[in-house]
Amino acid sequence: MAKLPILILPDPVLRKVATPIATIDKRIRKLSEDMLETMYDAPGVGLAAPQIGVTERIIVADPANEEGAEPQPMVLINPEIVGSSEETKVWEEGCLSIPDYVEDVIRPASVRVAYTDLEGEAREVEADGLLAVILQHEIDHLNGVLFIDYLSRLKRERVVKKFTKQAKLAAAGGDEPEMI
Repeated sequence: MAKLPILILPDPVLRKVATPIATIDKRIRKLSEDMLETMYDAPGVGLAAPQIGVTERIIVADPANEEGAEPQPMVLINPEIVGSSEETKVWEEGCLSIPDYVEDVIRPASVRVAYTDLEGEAREVEADGLLAVILQHEIDHLNGVLFIDYLSRLKRERVVKKFTKQAKLAAAGGDEPEMI
């Protein structure tokens, strides 16, 4: 397994729509292992392939990582939200690709997600609470959507501007400014 670098806003790969995975092979299994290791090391509760520069439809998640409980790693290939509740919930979200920034986001309180597992079997999972938020957040990544897209235009523009400035400073070899 290998820890992979996580792309940071404004990297354009984060805005690309990921392509479906046609074959679950050794490469995809290795990718899922590397993604889990990267997520746990970050530490995070979810990670989508575009966040590590791979524009394929695979996500990993483990809501237990937030709570310090026994690990419950999940690998979802070609996940798709096939149902969601009308009831919504406000969650404070952050993102490994937008470090040290959190904001309240309104999402459906529960979702049903269809996906393929590592054995190539079609599966569905019903999720609420933290797992529902993780799945929605990571599936958004596969569609080129970031959680800041749910914020007001003003808040979103401030975040993008700050991270764009940091990226330019880092590329020029300058000191990185304080995080927001």
